[in-house]
Amino acid sequence: MSENQNLLAEQRRALILDDVRKRGGVRVNELTRKLSVSDMTIRRDLDALARQGVIEKVHGGAVPVVEASTHEPGFEAKSTLELSAKEDIARAAAAMAAPGSAIALSGGTTTFALARHLLEVPGLTVVTNSVRVADVFHGAQRPTSAGGARAGAGAATVVLTGGVRTPSDSLVGPVADRAIGSLHFDVLFLGVHGISVEAGLSTPNLAEAETNRRFVRAARRVVVVADHTKWGTVGLSSFAALDEVDAFVTDAGLPVAARQEIEEHLPGLVVAGGPPGE
Repeated sequence: MSENQNLLAEQRRALILDDVRKRGGVRVNELTRKLSVSDMTIRRDLDALARQGVIEKVHGGAVPVVEASTHEPGFEAKSTLELSAKEDIARAAAAMAAPGSAIALSGGTTTFALARHLLEVPGLTVVTNSVRVADVFHGAQRPTSAGGARAGAGAATVVLTGGVRTPSDSLVGPVADRAIGSLHFDVLFLGVHGISVEAGLSTPNLAEAETNRRFVRAARRVVVVADHTKWGTVGLSSFAALDEVDAFVTDAGLPVAARQEIEEHLPGLVVAGGPPGE
């Protein structure tokens, strides 16, 4: 059987993961026929997905990993996943930030990637509850060894909310909630643990859910930035319905069927990078 050159490894693995989640399990021989690749290629794909912790390999195939709705991975664990997808999303989302506007960035590894692209947008006022995001802007403003500012530095005024730190390096709780509640943003770029039709936007952290609610209320426009693996995931606490979202920026790993379902409930779907999903 010849290798299918039309699908990149990440796209193929996204399709496999979608199959596993929808059907509750897959077999290697089924995947080789469906994707027109070798048995060895499928086994490598399953090994990669298992290392990411999103599937469990079983004899002859794989089944989904069932995580508790309260499970919250740390920033470092999440930062190694879907790197190219997050870069595609960040690049597309950065184009939605107008020079001189007031924006908010929630915590998360995708908003962290977005922050690096926003360094090139002049005159921003950035409100964030993410220690990591604040560090991106702070690092850009530090002088270089030559004594000057780094490229793009000085463009943004950054407000860090304060609060109690979560495993994902977000600041949440009453201090963060009060700070956010007194402000108004042109655009909120919101990372999420999970997004679905039934549960809307959700997180496993109750305090973070309340902080995110404050963000959503304070924003004129809400843009969710999340890779395709977040679709269909549900955390312990929902903090916004899909009709509160103005745009969802995701990556090309999202299957066509999921895109059609999202477009029925959201006014704006942006699929960043790569060819259309299958």
